[in-house]
Amino acid sequence: MNGYNGKMLRVDLKAKTIKTEALNEDLAKKYIGGRGLGTKIMMDEVDPQVDALSPENKLLIVTGPMTGNPVATGGRYMVVTKSPLSGTIASSNSGGKWGAELKFAGYDVIIFEDKSDEPVYLSIEDDKVELLSAEDLWGTTVSVTTKKLQEKHVKGSKVLTIGPAGENLSKIAAILNDEDRAAGRSGVGAVMGSKNLKAIVVKGSGKPKVFDDEKLKETNKAQLSKIKENGVTGQGLPTYGTAVLVNILNELGTLPTNNFQLSQFGKAEDISGEALAEKYLIKNTACYRCPIACGRYVKMEAGEGGGPEYETLWAFGADCGINDLRSVIEANYWCNEMGLDTISTGSTIAAAIELKQKGYIKEDELDGLKLEFGNSTDIMEWTKRMGYRQGLGNKMAEGSYRLTEGYGVPELSMTVKKLEIPAYDPRGIQGQGLQYATTNRGGCHVRGYLISPEILGLPEQLDRFATEGKETWVKIFQDLTAVIDSMGVCLFTSFALGAADYADMCNAIIGSDHTADSILEAGDRIWNLEKMFNLKAGIDSSQDTLPHRLLDDPIAEGPSKGWVTKLDEMLPKYYKVRGWSPEGIPTEEKLKSLGL
Repeated sequence: MNGYNGKMLRVDLKAKTIKTEALNEDLAKKYIGGRGLGTKIMMDEVDPQVDALSPENKLLIVTGPMTGNPVATGGRYMVVTKSPLSGTIASSNSGGKWGAELKFAGYDVIIFEDKSDEPVYLSIEDDKVELLSAEDLWGTTVSVTTKKLQEKHVKGSKVLTIGPAGENLSKIAAILNDEDRAAGRSGVGAVMGSKNLKAIVVKGSGKPKVFDDEKLKETNKAQLSKIKENGVTGQGLPTYGTAVLVNILNELGTLPTNNFQLSQFGKAEDISGEALAEKYLIKNTACYRCPIACGRYVKMEAGEGGGPEYETLWAFGADCGINDLRSVIEANYWCNEMGLDTISTGSTIAAAIELKQKGYIKEDELDGLKLEFGNSTDIMEWTKRMGYRQGLGNKMAEGSYRLTEGYGVPELSMTVKKLEIPAYDPRGIQGQGLQYATTNRGGCHVRGYLISPEILGLPEQLDRFATEGKETWVKIFQDLTAVIDSMGVCLFTSFALGAADYADMCNAIIGSDHTADSILEAGDRIWNLEKMFNLKAGIDSSQDTLPHRLLDDPIAEGPSKGWVTKLDEMLPKYYKVRGWSPEGIPTEEKLKSLGL
């Protein structure tokens, strides 16, 4: 199979059995790989109503046909499971070098079933695959686990692991690989922890086949040129990383501040990408075969390590009213060590601060710690307590929705489908608001990045306040993103590349005959399959909405003053352009047209 290895590993953690199975070639081509293929396997093998933290849920690690292949950013993989945070299908994406190493070892998919009676980890060295005891690793942080396993196994081994947060079943726990690359969203780390699975170590010596080497070289050359010539991928991201967005969003009045109570942060410059580069940056870092190198390697009190992305700078910075960049960097470090999603962690702390601000959380619950907007004194300590589930951190480890619900005010949680909304105030970016509301895994910005046309002007500049036509843009971006996630390349390439480019990539590697239209159709198929999983799980379209604050409370001041998200204008049109019923349910005709 060109692009694929044609093999899956099925690991029964309770029975301690490991089987190699053939990858279904027809399904791989129909659903591409990664997110699409993983969702199809989940739909076929798991009851969508399963308790996400029960042994009956499955945990899938799924690469794409581009993963491990010589294409720009071809190193990504997906973790697919049912989310314990939202109850939706979860497919969380990560980069680094681990995903490519799994392909080099000869496998496209790993399916983990049931639950081990004791802590274990999976070791893969090409054809040698075994479950080994992780008793001595249980309780250790991500960096300690990584270093211990790399010392124990063959040189060059790559490590994927959970930290204490995943072990303690925090619903916002992430899975980390290469120490600071995270499959962060939806609580996938808790599912791994629920199975007593601490880590996966992999070392491979092979490489997948490609259909047409010469065509691939031509395609790569053309696409690399587009990536390097693009202002975002060729200049902005390499220079300042994703944090280049801090000042841009703040100047537009769309940088959520103090748990979305405000939309501008007066001290944004202090936590910007420019400030990070000037004061803390040591060097850029890149994932496998990435020409962009947006990663930040920074100096910290603890030494050196992976630095914060834009979302993290916002979550621990503006959203908590904090302008102390050093504290934000340290909080990011402890999220990596604990194995916590930085967006959900910072957002949950922000919600807790508002709970304290409004008198719901009392002083006697704080154990002497500070919980105030603008006060960075204990931000690292709260992060650790969430990882270890200590004191109030035990409630916070459940995410902001369950935290605020516990105090009787769930409206203070800035979430969609219980997943925390990232760093863009949708009241001033209408298409992004529609995207948040309709995303299949909850409040997510990378399932249809409308920031690209509405803010950055790529592929063309849209009026960010307009609602007309946004339903079509959202659908196209959601479908394209589904394919990108399934292929195993980075979403950031879409700043420079379009659907036809991804079709060319697939054709050169797989030997398919994709066009731009068929690529988008594949994305539409994946999106509808995810929607059907969610409907069967009980997540109906009444949850395609936004927090009350974003729908009813206008932005009070700044360039976006007076705006709310006009979801009621856009949502019916979105359902129609998707070919769904007015209730947001895929019609029989729609499903048949997609082969579902």
